[in-house]
Amino acid sequence: MKKMNEVPEKEKESRDNENRVTVRVQRIKKSHIKQKLIFFSVLAACLVILAIFSDHLCPYDPYAQDLSSALQAPSFQHPMGTDTYGRDMLSRVISGARASIFSTFILVAAISIFGTIVGLCCGYFGGILDSVMMRISDVCLAFPGLVFAMAIAAILGGGIQNAILALAVISWPKYSRIARSQTLALKNEPYIHAVILAGDSSVQILVRHVLPNMIGPVLVTAMLDIGTMMMELAGLSFLGLGAQIPMAEWGSMMSSGRSMIQTYPWVVLSPGIAIFVSVVIFNLLGDTVRDYLDPKNGRLQ
Repeated sequence: MKKMNEVPEKEKESRDNENRVTVRVQRIKKSHIKQKLIFFSVLAACLVILAIFSDHLCPYDPYAQDLSSALQAPSFQHPMGTDTYGRDMLSRVISGARASIFSTFILVAAISIFGTIVGLCCGYFGGILDSVMMRISDVCLAFPGLVFAMAIAAILGGGIQNAILALAVISWPKYSRIARSQTLALKNEPYIHAVILAGDSSVQILVRHVLPNMIGPVLVTAMLDIGTMMMELAGLSFLGLGAQIPMAEWGSMMSSGRSMIQTYPWVVLSPGIAIFVSVVIFNLLGDTVRDYLDPKNGRLQ
């Protein structure tokens, strides 16, 4: 009898040890994700600060021309060289951060807010509104995104505002689909029926009870979209459908120097590296936010 009792006790002790190891591993993983989140958040904040104070951080006037210094190679005086008109490339890259980063933020904020509102209303109310808006989103999703945006931008004409509008037209359906699916799943939950019986209006239910419980996937999608939208805005500017010369914007700067890629590569590489670094930072930040909000990781205290 004594030996038979010892076996279950050993099994129980083994399970307890395994549980403690699992909890320890989860805590280490969560701590690692939190450290990554802080690190990439700091890097992203540095880019935003650079964009905000770009006028004060530029070593030279980004629009001042000096033909005697045209197309100088990178040096101590001009770390990124100069362009065709003798303008300092480092100053233009720093100045271009404002247009490139803030335009992307405006675009992502607009499509995420509009798409979420549309998805909430369609998922909760259904009916004709749902049918019409989802068919419109089907039309937007049926075309290759950047090609459709190029067509819209060409119709509207050049300019950074028209490029933002063109990308917004083709990008909001993604958010409406996410918000709609989340709303459809949540509106049949018992607590929603309880607040309906309590007399809350539809707006109160959507704002207080549905939106807070489905904002996670929308937030993660928006974070991951920053890098994509930044490249697409730069792509439209590169094709002459976005920011126009002489505006300091990374895509248009690459476009103006593309014919000199073999002879004076720094004219193209300087804004190209800025786009690359910014997109990598925001993509890594988005991936980390997704991991942090993933319920599988468990928010252990």
